[in-house]
Amino acid sequence: MSINSQNVSARRAKAISLIQSGLIHSQTDLVDQLKKSGFRVTQTTASRDLEEIGAVRGRNIQGESVYQIRESSDDALTRVNPVPSKLILSVDHSANLAVVHTPPGAAQFVASSLDHVNLTGVIGTLAGDDTIILVSKKATGGAGLAKELLAFANAKNSRIHKAGRK
Repeated sequence: MSINSQNVSARRAKAISLIQSGLIHSQTDLVDQLKKSGFRVTQTTASRDLEEIGAVRGRNIQGESVYQIRESSDDALTRVNPVPSKLILSVDHSANLAVVHTPPGAAQFVASSLDHVNLTGVIGTLAGDDTIILVSKKATGGAGLAKELLAFANAKNSRIHKAGRK
């Protein structure tokens, strides 16, 4: 996973924490608090993060306008990096590898999301422009890993190819 992906996830997790603590009354408050926590962020980035984590404006018990997370914190954390199943076009496997095909430009985003769902037995993820390679710990774990990956994809949008078949 790239440093940028880690920063986005960490920043959004911190934003969720700050919102839940009741400290965030405005986007400016979020920018200021995130900067105090060591994140480089602009108002535009804060706005995008608020939307991605499902934050909404509401009133606290004192009647002040604050940002709130409507879902449980677990749902909000899941929204930080959801697995974009519609971007998984196909999955193939061989030996200890699973190969995921995505639309052009989507592989790194999907790979980052897959890194956050803790797939069983994965020791590494590599992403190019439209292809992701996941390496299984087991010498013959590619097929099982491919099956697990397909669980994240829509049946209508995905297909699996057995090694050696086209």
